[in-house]
Amino acid sequence: MAVEPQIYSMEKLQNYIGGELVAPINGDYLDNYEPAKGAVYSLIPRSGADDVAAAVEAAEKAFPAWSALSNAERSKHLMAVSNRISERLDELAQAESRDNGKPFKLAQSVDIPRARDNFAFFATAILHQEDEFHSMGNKGFNYTLRQPLGSVACISPWNLPLYLFSWKIAPALASGNCVIAKPSEVTPYTAYLLSQICIEVGFPAGVLNIVHGLGAEAGQAMVEHEVVKAISFTGGTATGARIASIAAPRFKKMSLELGGKNPNIIFDDCDLDRAVKISTRAAFANQGQICLCGSRIFIQKGIYEQFKKAFLERVKGLTVGPPQEESSRLGAVVSKDHMEKVLSYIALAREEGGSTLHGGKRVEMPAPYDKGYYLEPTVIEGLSFDCRTNQEEIFGPVVTLTPFETEEEVLMMANSTEYGLACTIFTQDLNRAHRVARDIHSGIVWINDWLVRDLRTPFGGVKNSGVGREGGFEALKFFTEAKNVCFNF
Repeated sequence: MAVEPQIYSMEKLQNYIGGELVAPINGDYLDNYEPAKGAVYSLIPRSGADDVAAAVEAAEKAFPAWSALSNAERSKHLMAVSNRISERLDELAQAESRDNGKPFKLAQSVDIPRARDNFAFFATAILHQEDEFHSMGNKGFNYTLRQPLGSVACISPWNLPLYLFSWKIAPALASGNCVIAKPSEVTPYTAYLLSQICIEVGFPAGVLNIVHGLGAEAGQAMVEHEVVKAISFTGGTATGARIASIAAPRFKKMSLELGGKNPNIIFDDCDLDRAVKISTRAAFANQGQICLCGSRIFIQKGIYEQFKKAFLERVKGLTVGPPQEESSRLGAVVSKDHMEKVLSYIALAREEGGSTLHGGKRVEMPAPYDKGYYLEPTVIEGLSFDCRTNQEEIFGPVVTLTPFETEEEVLMMANSTEYGLACTIFTQDLNRAHRVARDIHSGIVWINDWLVRDLRTPFGGVKNSGVGREGGFEALKFFTEAKNVCFNF
């Protein structure tokens, strides 16, 4: 049974600056496409440096009062946002599904609840922070003050729009900063709805400002602005490098969560049914558009054929369809350009000698979805571990299968990319699990599972997968400046 989508008019989204919804100063707008139909359904501000300057001015005006509030007072404001997200959960899930192309059920069960939980987690985390105190005996003592930075920039991607938007905003606000935030221009709608929520709950004006627009215009203006003290960015590695080149000479704090080409390692002593089930989800959740997806599956030779057969059977059961359909396990990818990028990598894999075991093509849909961006879940084998297909981030519903013999060999292959975000290991050998977890070049390791998240734990990668850590008290530390105070008797 299909879930009836909410009907939207061709509306113009607005920026949220100084507690008000306002049009872009230049009057320019961008088309916002619905991936499931390949059609424009709303317009978003094409903001520029003037809009960013107005947002920074509003943030600076609000900062003295907001930073002076107690943690308990800031907590109440953040909890009000969290509670309102919960009240509007289905509406937000419908909007996320329409804007991104992901199945409604996924947005309803994961994306929006996690956005709600992000605000709630950091609202309560600041109530339980421990003070840092160091006694020097009869010579005195030291204590550490953690003070907010001021105005900070948060720039989020299109794959998990409100989920990752709130992941950045919530700790920045909880720490006493004021925020200028830019959602992806590809998926702006739930950030716009968050603006409405802030107005509804009476969130203090200017504390959170949301500016829509292109990364090269609005995003760059945020990074370049001399008043902005820190940048938290999630997105592509090339864009992260560009941000670093601008921010580093200005001595701004940076947290960059970038790309991934994550290995999923299947040892021959694993629980095979569990490995197949979880590997399928890790490969194709959100159409493979999660930076944590296990896109390179390495299987020990003794169980390679057995795993392949079971994996393909499960993949064949994944229904591709309109996001609102209950039966859809994969929806549309986010844009036409991205669909063409993914298809180009599938063609590249064939050129590199790979065999397509399943998928590899665009999925045709009946009207009104016939112009939507649907792709089959694609499984490829027969590629070298160091070919482009296995080295470059595709960020779509494409995985490769590669056999290996020894622990040493799979570590070499898994560590061969420029990325190091996440890794999944399936084994019943506790010692092996710890060895591989230690030796893998990755910021996050799951053993016998995938995408299990404790909001208290650090999140981030190594090598070209990023700089810094998000999550838990790591995020709260990033958005504050540590000041040591030494008191001598």
